[in-house]
Amino acid sequence: MALPTLKAIKYKRGSLELLDQTKLPDTFEYVRIAEVRDAWEAIHHMKVRGAPAIAVTGALAVAAWAHTNRDRLHTLAPEEAAGEVEAALHSLRTARPTAVNLFTAIDQLTALLHASAAADGATAATTIEAFVCACEKMFALDVKDNEAIGRVGFEHLKQRFGRPVSLLTHCNTGSLATAGYGTALGVVRAAHAAGQLQHVYCTETRPYNQGSRLTATEIVFEKMPGTLITDSMAAALMKEGRVDAVVVGADRVAANGDTANKIGAFF
Repeated sequence: MALPTLKAIKYKRGSLELLDQTKLPDTFEYVRIAEVRDAWEAIHHMKVRGAPAIAVTGALAVAAWAHTNRDRLHTLAPEEAAGEVEAALHSLRTARPTAVNLFTAIDQLTALLHASAAADGATAATTIEAFVCACEKMFALDVKDNEAIGRVGFEHLKQRFGRPVSLLTHCNTGSLATAGYGTALGVVRAAHAAGQLQHVYCTETRPYNQGSRLTATEIVFEKMPGTLITDSMAAALMKEGRVDAVVVGADRVAANGDTANKIGAFF
């Protein structure tokens, strides 16, 4: 049975809203992204955070802008329309210097724009439509990928332990950091949905406290059996044998399988 999750992103064609994560956990407030500059501000000021969510937000913000301005864009030559959309995309590069997912999405969408504009029989309308559809597909694919991560991760835990597990996680890798469901927290979510989560511990994650403000909020929202701990308690918790496995995100994954995350993940 699918369990309800918090949504960082609300989108329908031509409209984008983001849950303002700077106000969590006290206030649940969605902000309207009416212009591409609004998305830049939201990303820069961490109203939306998490590499997957940042990339999807950037793409959907430009898609919503392009759809809203389609009547004007449709009067242009295909390459001119593609150039305007490309400029809007690239304006987001400075919003967050470490947002590699965003940069990758911008590069992929830029290539798609120009390929669409150069296709036989292309018009500005077909170019814009191809772009908007690609952004929407990116949104849906991120959720699908996250669900797969949760499913595969949980299957590994099930094979390894064969019983309900106690897990420890760091920072926020849940539905608030992605287009939906979550990556590392998605593994926890899958275990909970299967009735195989004994307990989940989340660290506060200093200095920005993504764990205490965001992960703990997701745990409470979904009624998971969980406990918020200070970062310095993780080692003692593991020494006492109260943690079966640690599930954390990865800011980078090398070709050989090595991973890198924020320093707190080392515990």
